Amino acid sequence: MSDKDGKKTLGLGGSSGRSGQVKQSFSHGRTKSVVVETKRKRVMVPKTSAAQAGAGDKAKPSSYAKRGGDPSKRPAGISEVEMERRLKALAAAKAREADEAAAREAQEKAREQERERRRAEAEEKAREEREREEALKAKAEEEARLARETAEKAKQKDAPKKAEPAKPAAAPAAGTAPQDQAAVEAAAARAETKGVSSTGPRKSERDRPNRGVADRDSRGKAARDDNRRSGKLSLKQALDGEGGRQRSMAAMKRKQERARQKAMGQQQRPEKQSREVQLPDAIVVQELANRMAERAADVVKSLMKMGMMVSMNQSIDADTAELVIEEFGHKAVRVSDADVEQVIDMIKDAPDDLRPRPPIITIMGHVDHGKTSLLDAIRKANVVSGEAGGITQHIGAYQVQAESGAVLTFLDTPGHAAFTSMRARGAHVTDIVVLVVAADDAVMPQTIEAINHAKAAKVPMIVAINKVDKPEADPDKVRTSLLHQEVIVEKLSGDVQDVEVSAISGQGLDELLEAIALQAEILELKSNPDRAAQGAVIEAQLDVGRGPVATVLVQNGTLKRGDIFVVGEQWGKVRALIDDQGKRVEEAGPSVPVEVLGLNGTPEAGDVLNVVETEAQAREIADYRTQQAKDKRAAAGAATTLEQLMAKAKADESVAELPVVVKADVQGSAEAIIQALEKLGNDEVRVRVIHHGVGAITESDITLAEASQTPVIGFNVRANAPARTSANQKGVEIRYYSVIYDLVDDIKAAASGLLSAEVRENFIGYAEIREVFKVTGVGKVAGCLVTEGIARRSAGVRLLRDSVVIHEGTLKTLKRFKDEVKEVQSGQECGMAFENYDDIRQGDVIEIFEREEVERSL
Repeated sequence: MSDKDGKKTLGLGGSSGRSGQVKQSFSHGRTKSVVVETKRKRVMVPKTSAAQAGAGDKAKPSSYAKRGGDPSKRPAGISEVEMERRLKALAAAKAREADEAAAREAQEKAREQERERRRAEAEEKAREEREREEALKAKAEEEARLARETAEKAKQKDAPKKAEPAKPAAAPAAGTAPQDQAAVEAAAARAETKGVSSTGPRKSERDRPNRGVADRDSRGKAARDDNRRSGKLSLKQALDGEGGRQRSMAAMKRKQERARQKAMGQQQRPEKQSREVQLPDAIVVQELANRMAERAADVVKSLMKMGMMVSMNQSIDADTAELVIEEFGHKAVRVSDADVEQVIDMIKDAPDDLRPRPPIITIMGHVDHGKTSLLDAIRKANVVSGEAGGITQHIGAYQVQAESGAVLTFLDTPGHAAFTSMRARGAHVTDIVVLVVAADDAVMPQTIEAINHAKAAKVPMIVAINKVDKPEADPDKVRTSLLHQEVIVEKLSGDVQDVEVSAISGQGLDELLEAIALQAEILELKSNPDRAAQGAVIEAQLDVGRGPVATVLVQNGTLKRGDIFVVGEQWGKVRALIDDQGKRVEEAGPSVPVEVLGLNGTPEAGDVLNVVETEAQAREIADYRTQQAKDKRAAAGAATTLEQLMAKAKADESVAELPVVVKADVQGSAEAIIQALEKLGNDEVRVRVIHHGVGAITESDITLAEASQTPVIGFNVRANAPARTSANQKGVEIRYYSVIYDLVDDIKAAASGLLSAEVRENFIGYAEIREVFKVTGVGKVAGCLVTEGIARRSAGVRLLRDSVVIHEGTLKTLKRFKDEVKEVQSGQECGMAFENYDDIRQGDVIEIFEREEVERSL
């Protein structure tokens, strides 16, 4: 920008600035005036949102609690007796909680008294220890003082004898009066600093031929030293100075300090400081030197004395390092590699720091029982239309605000059998489980699994009987079938709440939210929002535009933008937080689901996110976990003996394999697909996933598939342009799927093709031998009567004697009278001869059968 005189100014435009002139000086004496405009810093004050303002408020009372038991305003479906029973139960629970609080307070008071007693004992011991140390210190100081006085007296006695040869030269300057030894040494030091000796010129200087030059050099050096000490150094002196490199001010101060200590008789070296050195299992020599505050060259020298020829960049074991530490007078403290995880804050929160938090509700149930539709009705949104095939493929996390003002966090888990592990993760991060059961379908296998997950996690359950608007709905059948799973609902005098709902008509939704609010009120869910954040990864994926993205449900603390965190084997810094509505937020408190951007890699679904202080800590923890995972995989995959390797190779030869490469959009889906495919195998054939990952299909996946002669399976992902070109050139098949049912069915059909065909026998007839004839050129021919079924020329036969099979083969001839025929009906006589077999007798039975090959499937 320019001012009114046309001069260029520095700064930003605006009317809130102030202008002035600054003179800039350049080399060679040039100057320049510049008009500078300064701006006042604008302070941004964040606006307090309504959600933050109400974060500390307590949950509002339930709707029927406000009504005071008015029968006319009581919710439909709940009798007055039921309402009174629930209110009594609530009052009893509150009384029980008050008793427990009083007991906890008494226990806390007793513990506080015990802590006070122990603190007083510790203070008494510390005081006694201090007094003992002070006494020892005073004794040591007294002994040191006496030793110093003795040494000074000895020096004073020896001083006159040493000074006698120099008396004639020193007499004019020093006089006849004897001087104190300390004063003599101080004067000598001052004279040495000024370049003049207190005892006259040295002999070497008197004998030096070029004495004038030496005096001039010494005077110039003294002048330069004086200028250096004064701190004034001009540019001319720096450029034209004689003698080149000058001594620094620090060097001069160190020299003066040494002279002063020498004059005061304090020439003894300071006592060496002993340190506690943290020692891991292996350490680099340079790092060991840094931790001991010693020179690396000294540490290398010490190791060489031990017979170890190492450099400062090489690693040594802990035992050797401990010997080095002890040799240098320090103390070694052994630490493990696992200690790096101790930086994660695991301190229990104080009761005063806890604040109420929203409950986390997980919707569980069998596939197609209406879980997502029920959540849609609660959210008043349409999520089902966005799911492929109308089923939920991922875990969805949403926040819903009820009419009473309470905030609820919902997790929607898939119901298909392949998503068992995903449902298990959903159950472990939840507070309340809503079990959705269709009224027209009752309890199904995935319903039982959801019940088991909830019981294993010890989470309270609420049964939502869905689809009650259908004509064939039978809620009582659902309640009865739940009894077989030891789930007794309230209508059958149990303790599990049950609500009849309809996701289509909206029936019973208010009652369901009311039941959830009542259960949350009983649980008294609290957490500390002011601590470092901790949460669970619900889902993770690799987004093309945003990189690795993790859906995190915050459990403790508040996750803020800019926080450094470690999650599983990955770490990162929060670059952005996106809520369930797709909006960017600055922070996420307890029970809030958010998408986290800024990871260095894709974590595993189910990993725990912890916020740490520095990037170094996060990187160290992630590296340690990665190494541990590698060691675990190596140990699991390694065979211990040669016999085991041979047995494994022999087993692999007998089993046919169908290798596949799987790429999915999110980690949870990849895990579910792998689990489903591994269940398809049997003793003869199996499906082996040679590689799986998250993200688009790349050229490296095509190369791996070509080497393994396997197809590439893409679930909700596509191949990029180089991968498509490479697949066309190399003939690698790429199959895309968006519904897991279709993927599993196709792989099952392909694996079934590797099975050998099953040979099935169909018995078509029996014949009895009545006579045996000898025919020239043919051999023995049996005269038979077909007693059952049909005898065919192309069929297989077995010869039975006393119901025991003595021969199995084929017919050489089948005749009716003298004609060769293809088949003979039941009740007719015929002649039969076996191929390469003549041991036939009267009374034997011939069993006639046909073989049929049937394709097998898994």
